[in-house]
Amino acid sequence: MSATKLYCDFFGHNYKMTRKVTNHVKEYTCSCCKKQLTTNSNGQLTELTPKYQEINSALERIYNNRMMRLKRKTFNSSIC
Repeated sequence: MSATKLYCDFFGHNYKMTRKVTNHVKEYTCSCCKKQLTTNSNGQLTELTPKYQEINSALERIYNNRMMRLKRKTFNSSIC
């Protein structure tokens, strides 16, 4: 058993936000043992599996496209 795993087992994980996918979905990584979590559809923290990574990437792409479209729409309406 590694020392970092032992530390996390004893004191708990020290999660830091590593990626903001949307306003409601974020990814976290433990600074000690590098365990990764994300928020699921219920807002609960769950382990970041390859499936969730793929879902988060798709969500991020959709979210960014929507934000760009909204920025263009508000910019165009403010000019007229």
